[in-house]
Amino acid sequence: MSNQEISIQFPDGKQQVFTQGVTLTDIAQAISPALRKKAIAGSVNGTIVDLTRPILTDAQIKLFDVSSQVGIEVIRHSSAHLLAQAMKRLYPEAKFGVGPVIDNGFYYDIDLAQALVPSDLQKIEKMMNRIVQENIQIQRKEVTREEAIRMFQHDHLKLELLADIPENEVITLYEQGDFYDLCRGPHVPTTGKLQHFQLMHVSGAYWKGNSQNQMLQRIYGIAFATKEELQDYLVFLDEADKRNHRKLGKELELFMFSEEAPGMPFYLANGQIVRYELESFLRNLQTTYDYQEVRTPFMMNQRLWEQSGHWDHYKDNMYFTHVDKQSFALKPMNCPGHMLIFKNKRHSYRDLPIRMAEFGQVHRHEFSGALNGLLRVRTFCQDDAHIFVTPEQIEDEINLALKIIDHIYQVFGFQYEIELSTRPADFMGDIELWHEAETALANVLHHAGYAYKMNEGDGAFYGPKIDIHIKDAINRSHQCATIQLDFQLPEKFDLTYLNEHNEKVRPVVIHRAVFGSIDRFLGILIEHFGGAFPTWLAPQQVIVIGVADSHQQYVEQVAQVLANEHIRVRVDNRQEKLGKKIRDAQMKKIPYILVLGDVERDNQSVTVRKYNQQVLNEKPLQQFVEELKGEILQKALPIM
Repeated sequence: MSNQEISIQFPDGKQQVFTQGVTLTDIAQAISPALRKKAIAGSVNGTIVDLTRPILTDAQIKLFDVSSQVGIEVIRHSSAHLLAQAMKRLYPEAKFGVGPVIDNGFYYDIDLAQALVPSDLQKIEKMMNRIVQENIQIQRKEVTREEAIRMFQHDHLKLELLADIPENEVITLYEQGDFYDLCRGPHVPTTGKLQHFQLMHVSGAYWKGNSQNQMLQRIYGIAFATKEELQDYLVFLDEADKRNHRKLGKELELFMFSEEAPGMPFYLANGQIVRYELESFLRNLQTTYDYQEVRTPFMMNQRLWEQSGHWDHYKDNMYFTHVDKQSFALKPMNCPGHMLIFKNKRHSYRDLPIRMAEFGQVHRHEFSGALNGLLRVRTFCQDDAHIFVTPEQIEDEINLALKIIDHIYQVFGFQYEIELSTRPADFMGDIELWHEAETALANVLHHAGYAYKMNEGDGAFYGPKIDIHIKDAINRSHQCATIQLDFQLPEKFDLTYLNEHNEKVRPVVIHRAVFGSIDRFLGILIEHFGGAFPTWLAPQQVIVIGVADSHQQYVEQVAQVLANEHIRVRVDNRQEKLGKKIRDAQMKKIPYILVLGDVERDNQSVTVRKYNQQVLNEKPLQQFVEELKGEILQKALPIM
């Protein structure tokens, strides 16, 4: 290496001269030994690299420690290699696929004849910790294609990956002691930097995600920068497991699934009550804002989907059948049906805006491995709305849609963030109309004072969109509500209205959903509330329990008073001890338990136990009824 000097510029704009070939480790050491110790990776002219990569030209650099997003991703990537090295020591015959970073951790796909079980993961994790203690240096190495083929000649998976690398691309390996892997990097300097990880589970995974390929074993792990973060995440997972909507859905008798209709939920009586309340809540709010509710067929001719453009983007996820020698499809969305309804009659500018809403059942084919309770299903109900407007009405109507969304999310106690998604690669229509639509949405958000993030290239194929991401009780993010601006479908369906000059012009369509999928929203709500729904939403709002058989007449009287006020009430008249009845009601997360004995009967009162509270209050029956009705009307949130 020559003694030529190069200029290094730091993030604060300051510059310093170093000898050509200097590494980020050298630079960090020159600044401070403490900085060198903390650094995990860096960037050179915007490219993320290892700390040991020589710098040959003038460059702008950054250093990243474990507290940065780059740093933690490098730790997780290196943890996947750590897992592979431990596997190679324990199972020399293992072949290795890919080991990418995922949210909160990593996985590695492995070809191994022996089926791994949880006790094997403990053994593998123990070996990983031993390698960490060895503090092995991790080094990047460039090799020729021939060298790489020779090194991986006994690993068919790596040879396939090699074949996918373009001829003109540099091939790199990473070595750590007795292990090497095909990888672009970057990685941490030594295995000693990888201390806070845990293997979670093993599952099956098709090689390259293709069901035609062989099945591999996928080992999942988590990794964090500190022991505290790892422990916090394990606590989070435990809480998430307690709130799992599939488990609670079964315990609370909300829904079920059957192999007779894979991925298609059956709603039991309790679950249907919650769905009905959700729909009624939104339906009543929409009525207030002059929405017209419609209903469109579940199945329509294939040519309709070709006309709308959905065929080119959704045909692989649609269900088809043939009737009278014609191809029909179960609708994957409601938009084309609403276009046909708008076109069914002539419209004047005086008619607009037309706010058309539907609780429409749609069907979309999902791979069986992607199904996840109510969160990912093959049929679901969309709370769809299409608002037909003049260009001048766009801003007001989007503001109204945002107002409705905000109102509903406030009722459920959801904090949310807004994201503006722009033109995707497979967009449909004129690019100038796209620019106009994107500008319109940005203007609405700006003028209304909403903070938002840009999500470039993630719009719908027919228009840009505003997506709303809600945060649940344990801080998980879910995308639910959406507002989409569409200049394309009016063109596709030749929609027109007469303007003030009696000329035919195109309306603009605003697509709007609040819950999105009601089924998915219900799954989120179950987990958000841990199954303990607010009283207005709870399938059973009150359970009445008598202290003894002699109180049964008063129990029935109280239950009838509540039922007459349209309160969902049940009587527990089982031949069980009082304590067991109360515990069972608590397990069912019923908001109110009324315990009635001699005092309550004689005073025409009730002793009230509220869910998750130990305080017992005796109060007059009519007072309790009025307070409960007020709580339901106000849609008060439970104490979490």
